[in-house]
Amino acid sequence: MEKAGKRFDWSVPLALGSLWGLSEAAMGMYLRGGCARFLTGSLMTGAAILFLAMSFASNRRIAGLLLMLGVASVFKLIDAALLRLPVTHGAIGNPVFAFYTEVLTFIFFLKVLDAHLQGKVYGRAILGGFSALVAANLFPLVKFVTGIPACVYPGTNYPLSLYFMSVAVGLSALTCPLGMLAGEKLARVAVDDVIPERSHRLVPVMIRLVPVAAFVMIILLRLG
Repeated sequence: MEKAGKRFDWSVPLALGSLWGLSEAAMGMYLRGGCARFLTGSLMTGAAILFLAMSFASNRRIAGLLLMLGVASVFKLIDAALLRLPVTHGAIGNPVFAFYTEVLTFIFFLKVLDAHLQGKVYGRAILGGFSALVAANLFPLVKFVTGIPACVYPGTNYPLSLYFMSVAVGLSALTCPLGMLAGEKLARVAVDDVIPERSHRLVPVMIRLVPVAAFVMIILLRLG
């Protein structure tokens, strides 16, 4: 599954993990520390699969996905500190639980699906869709981890992750192939010499600046 003999490039998954964490913080600002609203959780699942697919396609390393998980979790903890919320608060702990379900299910299906199938658009759609399907079904278990129940559809006891599961699955079946394509192109730009030498030298620097920019943005979002 992973390429042997090639040094692991941490910069791309670190940058993508930072963007993922920033997008979650921006969504949290929209929710203002409250419960998820209708499609928001499903939309963020699709976004998570997009970032994960981009990372894996760029270096074919499971380690990159785990690095992204760590970075996104740290960004959520930074968000908690800025909001002066405890880690166990539903606006912090529950999204972090979702990070774990999304990353671990994505890794599971990477291991299960045939490598040849992963190279096909429909195979990548299956990868994204099934990852979202399992993650959505696992999310209601969050109450046993954080003590905060999953948000439910108004007027019912039905978790939003299950109510809008079809949206998460359909969206992730689309974002996974798109993320894989974008990740492959990113790898060509960041690693292969497909652009002029002077510009090529700037690409790694720009990628390494993304986490810094994301960190500044999250502070501006919370303190602005």
